[in-house]
Amino acid sequence: MASIQKRENGSWRARYRDEGGREHARHFPRKVDAQRWLDEVTASIVTSTYVDPRAGSLTFAQWWQVWSARQVWTRGTRLSADQAAASVTFADVPMRSIRPSHVEQWIKVASQPADGSAGIAASTMKVRFSYVQMALLAAVRERIIAHDPSAEVRKKLPKTRKPEAAMLVPTAEQVAAALEVSPAHFRPFVAVCAFSGLRLGEAAGLQLGDVDFLRRSIAVARQVQGASVADVEIVSPKAESERTIYVPEELTDLLAAHVQEIGTRGPERWLFCNGPEVWNRNSAGNQWRRIREAAGLGSDLTLHSLRHFYASGLIAAGCDVVTVQRSLGHSSATVTLNTYAHLWSTAEDRTRAAAGQLMADVLRPAADSLRTVAP
Repeated sequence: MASIQKRENGSWRARYRDEGGREHARHFPRKVDAQRWLDEVTASIVTSTYVDPRAGSLTFAQWWQVWSARQVWTRGTRLSADQAAASVTFADVPMRSIRPSHVEQWIKVASQPADGSAGIAASTMKVRFSYVQMALLAAVRERIIAHDPSAEVRKKLPKTRKPEAAMLVPTAEQVAAALEVSPAHFRPFVAVCAFSGLRLGEAAGLQLGDVDFLRRSIAVARQVQGASVADVEIVSPKAESERTIYVPEELTDLLAAHVQEIGTRGPERWLFCNGPEVWNRNSAGNQWRRIREAAGLGSDLTLHSLRHFYASGLIAAGCDVVTVQRSLGHSSATVTLNTYAHLWSTAEDRTRAAAGQLMADVLRPAADSLRTVAP
C-alpha cells in the first residue's frame, strides 16, 4: 500500500509498507518528486531488487558479525575470514554507502602501503577478497544492499605469480643435508614431510596408531592448528584431506626406530613432540629455520617446500593427476593441476611422437612394396 498526502507546511509525504508490514515515509517539496520515489520503490519490489532502507544502515563490520556467525567454518577458515574482514578500509561504512571505489582503495592500501613497506602477496589478497565478496553477495541475497560493489573490482586484483615462478622445490641433495643436521627427535618429522607430503599440521598430529608398519601406510586423521602452545587445537584435516598414504619401507623403519629410541607422548601416543607439547606452527617453524641455517639452505625453503618435493617426485615417477591429488589430500584434481601442472612434462613431445608413429604406419607399407617390386 502506498499513498501521497499534502502536509500543512506545503510538503508532500509519500509512504508505503514493505513486505513485512513496516511503514516507510519520506517528505518532498513537490508532489512529482514524491510520486517518482514511490514509482522507483514499486519498480524495485516488482523486479526483486528492493532493499530495506534501514537494513542498509548496518556498517560492513556489523554485517560481517551477523553473517559470519551463521557460517559453518573450521577454526582455521574462520581465522582467515576474520583476518580478511579486519583488513578492509571500509569497516565503518554503512552497507548502502559502500561503492566500488571503497573496495579499490582497500586493495590499493593492502597491496601498496603508503609507508613504502611490502604489501601482502597477491595470492593472499585474492583469498581475502573472496571472503569479503562472499559477505557482500550474501547482503544482496538478504536484500541489505541492491548490488555487489565488488563485482567489477575482481578484475583489478594484483596478478598472482605463476606456480613455476612462486614455487621453490628443494633438490634431493638439499633434503639430504636437512636430514643430516636435524636433531634426532625432529629428523623423522622432516622425513614424513619430505617422503609422504604431509602438511606441517598433519605431521604434527600423527599418533602411533596412524602408522601401519606392516602395510607401510600412514593415515591422516587429524591436524594441529595454532601458532603457539596457547592457541593449539586438534582438529579434523582440511576438507577432503583425510586419506591413507602408502609410504616406502625406509620411512616406516625410520618411524619404528624413532618410537623405540625416543618414544611417544601421552595416552594418545603422539609421535612427534616438542617436550611435553605437540609441535605447532611457530615451534616447528623455528626448529626448521635452525636446520635450514645449519644445512646452508636458502631462506626461501620452508617445511611446506618438502611437500612440493614429495609432489615433484610422484610426478617425475609418472604418477597421474588423480594419484597425486589423493596422496596430497587436495579437494580436487583441479587444485592439483593449478598447483603442479608445470611439473608434468608438456604434451609437445608426446604429440610429435604420436604423429610420427601415425606417419610411419601409413608410409611403411608403401615403402615396403617399392622394395619388393621386381626390376
